[in-house]
Amino acid sequence: MTIYGFMKKGLLDKVHYPISTGKEGNVFYSTDAEGSPVALKIYRTSTSTFKKVSKYIEGDPRFRGTTGNRWKFIYAWASKEFKNLERYWEAELPVPEPITCQQNCLLMEYIGDETGACPQLRNAELDDPDRTYGDVVEFIVSGWADAGLVHGDLSEYNILMRDGEPVIIDVGQAMTADWFNAKDLLRRDIANINRFFASRGADVLPAEEIEKECEDAAGSEEDGGDEEEDE
Repeated sequence: MTIYGFMKKGLLDKVHYPISTGKEGNVFYSTDAEGSPVALKIYRTSTSTFKKVSKYIEGDPRFRGTTGNRWKFIYAWASKEFKNLERYWEAELPVPEPITCQQNCLLMEYIGDETGACPQLRNAELDDPDRTYGDVVEFIVSGWADAGLVHGDLSEYNILMRDGEPVIIDVGQAMTADWFNAKDLLRRDIANINRFFASRGADVLPAEEIEKECEDAAGSEEDGGDEEEDE
């Protein structure tokens, strides 16, 4: 019925085939009323999925007070990924453009072409690993400072390469930068990215330097906001 609702609004016309199968849900190649490709993510509502995602819902101040059965948590999880995509997109960071979300279904931009989805970073041939590394580090820093989020599960598995540029996906577990454990998630993201790009021969930065960049960028954003208020 949720998919039917998307169809009635003209947001979705056909669901063609799965392009990604994950522990939390499946992503399907779909087309809208104009025949343009879109991605439909349908989250699983199993008990195991609920147990995995509940800590990210309960710990997120935006969803404080969410209680009830596992269905409510899965719906909140879908909504959380949609809201995170919105925050990254509004900060002009490279994520799929969010379209709509209802219950356990999320509709978003399709990252790929008529031949298939774009390859994961782990499977992509990098012409310039240093440049790609810099792009991903910029996402981490700007995500923290401009979107106020930390991805929390960033790795070569949830970065797609489109025309040589990284696009970050699977942002459901992203937490706000003011969450009490956000710095630990930030350090994990940095460690994962440094590990991968070091294996590809990139000249990686010390983790502490990237973390400081995040703090400095966030501080400059706050200072800029204060100055605007003073004016």
